[in-house]
Amino acid sequence: MNKLKIFLSMLILTGMVSSCKESLDVKNPNQPSSEAMKTESGLISFGLGVYVSGFKNIKFYDGVPGYFWSGAIGNHELMGDVIGTDIANIFINQIGCPDQVTLDDGSVLLNPNSPNKQIEFIRITANVNSTGYQNSTYYEWGYMYNLNNACNTILANVDAITYTGNADVKKGLLKAWAHWWKGYAYSRIGSMYYAGLIVDASNGENLNGTNGKYVTKEAMITEANRNLDEASRILGTLTEGDDYTTTMQGLIPSFNRVGKGGVLTPAMWQRNIATMKARNILVNTKVSEMSAAKWAEIKTLTDNGIRATDFVFTGRTNTNGDFLAPTTGSVSAKTAGTSTYKITERLIQDFKAGDQRFTNNFKQRASTYIGEVARGNAFFTRWELIDRGSVPGDSKVIQFANQTAGGYELFLAGSYEENALMQAEALIYTGNIEGGLALIDAVRIAQGASLAATVGKGLTLAEAKEELRRERRIGLLFRALSFYDARRWGVIENGRTGVVALSRAGIVSTNATIKYNYLDYWDVPDNEITYNAPTEGSAAVKNPK
Repeated sequence: MNKLKIFLSMLILTGMVSSCKESLDVKNPNQPSSEAMKTESGLISFGLGVYVSGFKNIKFYDGVPGYFWSGAIGNHELMGDVIGTDIANIFINQIGCPDQVTLDDGSVLLNPNSPNKQIEFIRITANVNSTGYQNSTYYEWGYMYNLNNACNTILANVDAITYTGNADVKKGLLKAWAHWWKGYAYSRIGSMYYAGLIVDASNGENLNGTNGKYVTKEAMITEANRNLDEASRILGTLTEGDDYTTTMQGLIPSFNRVGKGGVLTPAMWQRNIATMKARNILVNTKVSEMSAAKWAEIKTLTDNGIRATDFVFTGRTNTNGDFLAPTTGSVSAKTAGTSTYKITERLIQDFKAGDQRFTNNFKQRASTYIGEVARGNAFFTRWELIDRGSVPGDSKVIQFANQTAGGYELFLAGSYEENALMQAEALIYTGNIEGGLALIDAVRIAQGASLAATVGKGLTLAEAKEELRRERRIGLLFRALSFYDARRWGVIENGRTGVVALSRAGIVSTNATIKYNYLDYWDVPDNEITYNAPTEGSAAVKNPK
């Protein structure tokens, strides 16, 4: 990625973080040999900077979709059909535009873009180096390789520093931090792109900072898991105490250490790793191709995964928008009210009657949103996401949006709900329907859904799978999992029937059919290929679909 000249030294600049001196006091090392990197405090500050280098600043930027958690992740939620948009910036309206929608009267709404398929559009128009910042497929790649480079820089310097107090704990914690985020970055690359790069040199060590040896998406996930395992191994050697706590507080900004965010103990962190590894299996395997061995592995990992009382990796907004801006920093923020994204009819229809998560978070718009009909065929909607919910003080029901500084809790990686629902899926698909339903009920209770229990009702396998499908779309809303699920469930290939959709005149169909035909794994961005051509022996960088 570094041949795109998205160097960390160009990104983590003193001026860029001057407004967040207390919480994101990131040092400004131009290279790993910088004086700032030769001190304990300097390296810890640099480690804190992953929140900037990995999620906020890269070479290109468009202010409408926004940064990683609103823009790059917006692509996931658009293709997962929980949000829609007619905004044309960096082609996001075309990224989330299905091939066709067939309404109840038999009329067909085709993709109005030219060419008429998302796959063709991406390859002919969007994923071309000359489009520069307009290439939607570039952003997740760019952010994750920035994050990876920051981690490489930490690992290149961690052993050369003199530490105060318990040096083994501090050094080990910094190494675990770097391997965790490397594993995270490679997980996202391997789960979204057809090929990737394994890069262990930082820009400061090697001015190219990369290589042209592309590997398969499967190899990327293997390398992701190797880094996650290394982080877990290191954490198993660390003892808690003042040095551990102080170092963790130096790595996680204070505004992210609230709610479910906090100083993770080594055991909590290891459980977060187990959940991430379970995700890597689940989201990268079609349900129809899941083997008994893979279900067993997911069961084992989720047995050792995140618990309801564990701290996890979260993000929060603050007034300055140091990491996330209150009204623009996430998909949630950019969906609340009448913003960039719009809630889709398909998400709303997945709520069961009486679900308080619906009652407290959504309302019918004053008028149906049709928007620019020449920019899509599925974003028309009657619904709106409510900022802070209809009962802002009701802490018993989850809020899907809160544009007040510090109000919205963004899950950066795994969560209790995700772990429980992965475990539920493994149980349901291996014959323990009641055990899986009990976990679905537990997630609904935790989020204040106030729905009747599903366990003990004699649900069939098909009915249990439908409960799971609904709950993953609702209980994990805005957690960057909707597209993965649509892909592994075959929705993007086979489409979805019996859905609610609107005509361009706002007429409601309740038994419509949508054919999505989205590209399941994106080609390597041409912005990368142009400057870093594949070397001999590289894996294919273009999805054959």
